[in-house]
Amino acid sequence: MASLLSPAPERRRRYPGRLRVPDRVALAGVLYLLRTGIAWRDVPAETVGCSGVTAWRRLREWTEAGVWPRLHAALLAELRRADLLDLDD
Repeated sequence: MASLLSPAPERRRRYPGRLRVPDRVALAGVLYLLRTGIAWRDVPAETVGCSGVTAWRRLREWTEAGVWPRLHAALLAELRRADLLDLDD
């Protein structure tokens, strides 16, 4: 996700030295779940790059931060700019 769309990560309190999973990896976990329809706990971390719990938490963070409406608006603006959006049909 573009840094303008995703919220700044909060400082970890519980495991401050652990590296945060990149947003792209967490998004891959969310998309994997949506494509396959499996449960969060069944997301294969070795295939996706993060656990289903991590993907779920990041999805929750993004939802609470209002990322999805901003992403939708950015995609529509990009399609309009490229003259690929036709709402007349």
